[in-house]
Amino acid sequence: MKLQFLGTGSGMPSKQRNVSGLAIDLPKVTWLIDCGEGTQHQMLYTKIKPRKVTAVWVTHLHGDHVFGLPGFLSTRSALDGTDAVTVYGPKGLKKWLEATFRITGSHLGYELNVVEFTDGDTFEQDGHLVTVRKLEHRFPSYGFRINGPEKPGTLCVDRVRALGIPSGPIYKTIKEEERFEYEGKWYDSKEYVTEPIPGKVVAILGDTTPCENARILAEGADLLVHEATFMENEQPLARKYGHSTTREATALAKACSVGKLIVTHISARYVGREEEFEREVVSDFPSSLVATDFLEYTVGD
Repeated sequence: MKLQFLGTGSGMPSKQRNVSGLAIDLPKVTWLIDCGEGTQHQMLYTKIKPRKVTAVWVTHLHGDHVFGLPGFLSTRSALDGTDAVTVYGPKGLKKWLEATFRITGSHLGYELNVVEFTDGDTFEQDGHLVTVRKLEHRFPSYGFRINGPEKPGTLCVDRVRALGIPSGPIYKTIKEEERFEYEGKWYDSKEYVTEPIPGKVVAILGDTTPCENARILAEGADLLVHEATFMENEQPLARKYGHSTTREATALAKACSVGKLIVTHISARYVGREEEFEREVVSDFPSSLVATDFLEYTVGD
């Protein structure tokens, strides 16, 4: 999975950061996580192809996370995108999109499926398992835990050769089939292949204050994407608006033993104070990054 941040600011765009938008590039398709105003414009500066987007995951319906969605979906149609798109989001998303397209006379040249989720729902999309959990914000907001597909185990070549089996097409059979036959005798393949390799796990949180479901989503993740709208000295302000601070994001990363933390959704009040902001994050959790627009980060191969 390759993540590309299209918008890393909060509330409103600034010259440095657009509002929320994140692309996830999978082997054959692309997903979007949120689609704030101007997201499709940000894509023009990347290699992202709108026609490859098969799913959009909306954390919540605040405007800085969704106002770019109707425009993106319409542009995708204008670019001759024909494959179906599924948009996942909280209750109300379907009604809002239908009203927007109806009132503006917009027509899509592909099938659009809108799925409204609730806490605890799971979905299989493009070979990945996505778990949805409700977070704590002043408006219904959700986070996602994305489990990548397992990779097959590796062949125990020494054990296979001990049976007198030379290298050849049978090695592929051993890896892919439950049983294999050699010189009239049958063997269980699992005895000659290592255990499957678990897929990578990415946790992406919408706007939230610290909560138990955030911990559930983040536990043991290879990558945690967490909002950090404010620095720690403005924790009361963060709580007032239902957001997290830098130290609350790093505390969760440490408690959940995540491999990497990327903080995003950063208030424009820190323009010109980027080094101070980054220092507070990295000093508390060294395996972390402060997202900037167009940052790319790859999880796994």
